[in-house]
Amino acid sequence: MARAYSLLDRALMGADRGLKTLTRGSSTASRLRPAGDNPSGALNSDQRRHAAGLMRINHTGEVCAQALYQGQALTARNSSVKAAMAEAADEEIDHLAWCESRLKELGSHTSRLNPLFYAGSFAIGAAAGAISDRVSLGFVAATEDQVCEHLKAHLQTLPEDDRDSRAILEQMLEDEARHASKAIESGGQRFSPPIKSAMTLMSKVMTKTTYHL
Repeated sequence: MARAYSLLDRALMGADRGLKTLTRGSSTASRLRPAGDNPSGALNSDQRRHAAGLMRINHTGEVCAQALYQGQALTARNSSVKAAMAEAADEEIDHLAWCESRLKELGSHTSRLNPLFYAGSFAIGAAAGAISDRVSLGFVAATEDQVCEHLKAHLQTLPEDDRDSRAILEQMLEDEARHASKAIESGGQRFSPPIKSAMTLMSKVMTKTTYHL
């Protein structure tokens, strides 16, 4: 029989997950990192810098996803929704680890703004979960849809020879699309265009800052 965790238990577990998310080198993938058909070719300094900027954005996006899922799991009412949030968060850890390892290979670093974005995303997730599970699942779907759009755009602008980063982003795109579909199938609310537009504006703040920082 599954143990019923109290709100305090879930808060403490969430805090532990938050610390691990924000501590470099602490995320361990459960799946092997995707690899291109051939090793990446040599990248010049501008290509490496651009690839690192894109991978940093995607890493921070996964930090935000962890925070959203943890916040939603804390306030979700339905046990199956809590379990779904926890399962999605576990899968997103792979993305965190993959992006961080690729950033290291590119000679770069994760964003210094991650703690700020984590805190904001956690608060948003907790608020969505407190409103209703339907809104919470809808927020997951809308967020994952935006992530998919970012990933598609990044795949278009990655240096052609950066096959390692491309393989990672392609697998992430597949995973995120599945999360979005599952959230709607589980009863998530489809958000209106104005709400999605506001979310897009917020995401632009993250992408423009973390590309450099």
